[in-house]
Amino acid sequence: SSSSIFGGLGGPEKLELWKQGAEARIYKCSYMGRPALVKERFEKKYRHPELDRKMRNQRTLAEVRAILKCRKLGLDSPVIFHVDFQRSAIVMEAVDGRTMKDTLIEIEGKLADDGEASLRAKTEAADLMQKMGKAIAMMHNGGIVHGDLTTSNFLLRATNELVMIDFGLSFVSTDAEDLAVDLYVLERAFISTHPGAELLFKKVLNAYNGAARYSSRILTKLEDVRRRGRKREMIG
Repeated sequence: SSSSIFGGLGGPEKLELWKQGAEARIYKCSYMGRPALVKERFEKKYRHPELDRKMRNQRTLAEVRAILKCRKLGLDSPVIFHVDFQRSAIVMEAVDGRTMKDTLIEIEGKLADDGEASLRAKTEAADLMQKMGKAIAMMHNGGIVHGDLTTSNFLLRATNELVMIDFGLSFVSTDAEDLAVDLYVLERAFISTHPGAELLFKKVLNAYNGAARYSSRILTKLEDVRRRGRKREMIG
């Protein structure tokens, strides 16, 4: 069973496979009585075993470092309970919250209502976008590029705190181009998922602009990245 593969971790219990991506499996479990997740990067048989182990460990270490750095910067990210480099596995807090994606879809449904409900939904959306923009700016100020910003990688706790998750593609950089591409990835995710994307994303950028250290340089670069993106779409 999946629980026996982590027998040596001395912690995670009652493991059940929850999600599987191209690089990792995520298990739900309990760690010292707390709800937790185990993210295990699995072997790629087509790679040389030694190279594979090295790559998995590098990615695991980069992810752990990014999460710890974000927490140090004052951002809400999952608490890390344990790291096992033998298995390229991270045991972390299972954040009790819903994705920004689901929250926004629910809000979008209310925008069609009349009067009060619509107004409340608009205010709520604006508030969330501001939180998002500010959080990304804090992360970028700390020299971290997330690498996969989508509305599914932000969770809202019941207390309304915004939590950034899934740092599997993150890396360290203060290069304006890298930071602009991070924003561009989020913009594309907005456009493909949310009907009111343009307005919503503008609010994210406004908040980012107010909080990011080199925002004017980064937002100028974002224009370049968009242009290149449009060109690619035209060429196909």
